[in-house]
Amino acid sequence: MRLSLAQLEQDAGSVDAALDAAEAAVEAAAADGADLVALPELFAVGYFAFESYARVAEGLDGPTFGRLRDMAADHDVGLLAGSHVEDLEASVDAGYDVPGDTGLANTTTFFDRDGSLRTTYRKHHLFGYESAEARLLTPGERLEPFEFDGFTVGTCTCYDLRFPELTRELVDRGVTLLLVPSAWPYPRVEHWQTLTRARAIENLWYLGAINGVGAFESATLLGRSTVYDPWGTPLSSAGDRPAHVTADLDPEEVTRVREEFPALADRR
Repeated sequence: MRLSLAQLEQDAGSVDAALDAAEAAVEAAAADGADLVALPELFAVGYFAFESYARVAEGLDGPTFGRLRDMAADHDVGLLAGSHVEDLEASVDAGYDVPGDTGLANTTTFFDRDGSLRTTYRKHHLFGYESAEARLLTPGERLEPFEFDGFTVGTCTCYDLRFPELTRELVDRGVTLLLVPSAWPYPRVEHWQTLTRARAIENLWYLGAINGVGAFESATLLGRSTVYDPWGTPLSSAGDRPAHVTADLDPEEVTRVREEFPALADRR
């Protein structure tokens, strides 16, 4: 299975322009043989554009989610559609089960090759340190892994990486590939590289860490999107410019590594 991480540039400009850039990236990845394409956290609005969250928020039946759904179907790929600001009340009105009747959430969606919505993940851990995220957003409550091309895929978002108990729950649910859409800023390069690699090593799974790039008034995203194998070895990575990070993954490799080094069986 070929995985492509689309490291996109973020700004606080037009959602439509961001979606155009995302579609161009998905099209290019599909032309390169990608089976699964992953986008960064809040790529359409820019994570640090807090004042725009309410303006761009929509329910899961809204036009942004609809366009992402069409991208997957039009290009015949599985699409981890980064994340977008979800209007929970609008999702309730559309018949979706959400963690609150009102408010906003940082919501990741996965669309299958036919455009069907396979799972949603709402960021569990909200960053409070010098950030408006915890004030503006409602945390998620559910983990919903899904099957795709021989993998059991789980997802978490950016700051969630600092809470390994979440990924332990995912490994207990059979996850063999973790995708982590993020908006990780400078100067915490070592944190980003260490935490993503550690989550791969300790859980003996593939991990795709999808970060954005670009500068805001308060922060600059550091990029460095990376795919790790189940030993924690980087298979492909990028710097801090827009890029495609592509790697071919073998679901049987997770089984082989876990049999060769059965650390998960020694947990107490």
